Amino acid sequence: MPTAIVTGASRGLGFENAKGLAALGYDIVMIAKDQSRLSLAQQSLQRHHPNQHFTTYAVDLEDQQATRSTVDLIAQQQPSAEIMILAHGVMSEKMSKTLKTTDAEWRRVLAINLDAVFTLVNGLAPVMVENRNGRVIIYSACLGRMSGPGNTGGLAPYRISKAGVNALVRNLAHETGLGSRGVLVDAICPNHSRTDMGGPDAPRSAAEGAATAIWLATREFSAGDVTGALWEDKAVIDW
Repeated sequence: MPTAIVTGASRGLGFENAKGLAALGYDIVMIAKDQSRLSLAQQSLQRHHPNQHFTTYAVDLEDQQATRSTVDLIAQQQPSAEIMILAHGVMSEKMSKTLKTTDAEWRRVLAINLDAVFTLVNGLAPVMVENRNGRVIIYSACLGRMSGPGNTGGLAPYRISKAGVNALVRNLAHETGLGSRGVLVDAICPNHSRTDMGGPDAPRSAAEGAATAIWLATREFSAGDVTGALWEDKAVIDW
């Protein structure tokens, strides 16, 4: 069976991505911080898909050295993944404006939201390029856009980390030939979804927030189609 790698897979948007891809027949490599939650998520998927493989790797993505070690292990043990969805992330503290945030808060958010994304892509996407077959989808946020409504002021570490994700996606997509070499790279804005980060009163479900990532991971792609973009509800939006 084909294999997909999903981060943040123990809950929220990551779990919904893992669940959606499992329903389409994928074996899932599940990455998250909390081993107990990860095991419960794995057991849930395994009950529904007894003939598929669900492998877990627990790692604190704030720790770059631990992240690199885990990435190296996955590259050895799971060499044929065709899809990678990076759905992990943290929000910065409420008052984390540029002139008020601390070094520790800045480093925490950038380490998880951007540095870990680089390490995962850097370590796991090369085999996709070599095989000329891969989809990389990275969760960004509309708060990370450089244009559009509500894109400025406050939550500086979070906004800037997501703007960095957008830049990484755009750059990597061009480095890999904008789909001409069999690898697609895209970012998504899931919108405000009911997750631990989004809260119980968010307007859309986690499944709705995950739908565009699953679509990007499995869509048919032809010459002239778009990749290297920021997507919202299956449509390209401005960076």
